[in-house]
Amino acid sequence: MSESAQPPATPSAVPRAASRHREQRAWYFYDWANSAFATTVAGVLYAPYLISVAETAAEDAGTDRLTVLGLAIAPGSLPSYVITLSTLISALLLPLVGAIADRTSRKPQLLALFAWTGAAAAALLFFVTGDEWLFGALTFLVANGCFVASIVVNDSILPLISTEEERDRVSSIGWAYGYAGGGLLLAVNFVVVTFADQLGLGTGLAVRLSLLSAAVWWAAFTLIPFRRLGRHAPRAVEPAVGGLLARSFGQLWATLKDLRRYPVALTFLVAYLFFNDGISTVIASASTFGTEELGFGTGSVLGTYLLVQFVAVLGALVFGRVAGRIGAKRTILIGLGIWMLIVSAAWFVPAGNLPGFLALGVAIGLVLGGTQALARSYFSLFIPAGKEAEYFGFYHAMDRGTSWLGTLVFGLVFQFTDSYRPAVFALIAFFAIGGILLCFVDTAKGIAQAGNTRP
Repeated sequence: MSESAQPPATPSAVPRAASRHREQRAWYFYDWANSAFATTVAGVLYAPYLISVAETAAEDAGTDRLTVLGLAIAPGSLPSYVITLSTLISALLLPLVGAIADRTSRKPQLLALFAWTGAAAAALLFFVTGDEWLFGALTFLVANGCFVASIVVNDSILPLISTEEERDRVSSIGWAYGYAGGGLLLAVNFVVVTFADQLGLGTGLAVRLSLLSAAVWWAAFTLIPFRRLGRHAPRAVEPAVGGLLARSFGQLWATLKDLRRYPVALTFLVAYLFFNDGISTVIASASTFGTEELGFGTGSVLGTYLLVQFVAVLGALVFGRVAGRIGAKRTILIGLGIWMLIVSAAWFVPAGNLPGFLALGVAIGLVLGGTQALARSYFSLFIPAGKEAEYFGFYHAMDRGTSWLGTLVFGLVFQFTDSYRPAVFALIAFFAIGGILLCFVDTAKGIAQAGNTRP
């Protein structure tokens, strides 16, 4: 259906308080829904399981390497390379996703489309068995790509349902919902995987059932924002002709030319792509570090991730409250300092030392949700009205555009050293560079450039 044929949309201005709060409660549940994929699949189970499948394939071939396009790949590096490819593809597509979203009032429907497609692909991971590592890699590429596209649309809704004064609080509560929801499902999967033999499942089947449960959770809870979020008419979009796709390319081209008018937003984007790359790589690689370097079983790693999830609920809320007192920028900088301490401490945790691994988990939980939630709400202050989805498309594209660097560095350092300790420590550079660049972001100037109201 074309946009011109759609029923009348709701007004473009931020709705009144009662309506805002109803939409905010619905919006929180998409963080609750998608975190099942982010934790159970991408965070904990996918990488170790794919490694085990890849090792089986290598052993069947009588070698310790996989051959991909003529290149010898270590099975332990395969998940990092798959994530690298996924992020590169996302970086190319996300700005267009944002341009399309800004030109439609059907953001809840677009959000659900990406979510349900991604959940369907994630469900196919249940069928990855034996030596089928290539099938596992391809299905994850689709699931992860749709996951990130849905996040672009979801983030673009935040400025439409909250005022500038509410932004940090609403974003932080959303992240808290995400960690609570993801943690709840992870707790169930922790029991299933830990007691797999007692339940008559076996570890392999238990892991596959847990991957499937995340897909079902993601799809089911997406129904809440799909049904309860209102429609907000496009505003301030660039004039263009043709269908939705053609008009979206026109919008994207106009915004690319216009970006030079918002240098503060650009500076923040560059800072964000560095420090969030570090965060994303730590999270994506933590389960591999725990199992392969420290020698913990899947159950112990799941338990640690479970601890991270519930500590992160408190961390997101605390960071939101601190930001209300000292500002989002200063609070993010404090978080980056803690991240640098975390990757440094990881070098010294002895193999098999569970208290040390748990301590790292607690520290990660305290800063994980807070830094990312505040980065989202802080950036929203620099976005001109009507370009929320497109700018969040660039926001996530720049993250994706360099996330390949973090995972690639991690994979290469392991490839050359056969140790995950230096691979984790190498990520300190991303936090340091991101923090230095963030110091040069002028908050008041950036808000004024975008024509927004300073909270």
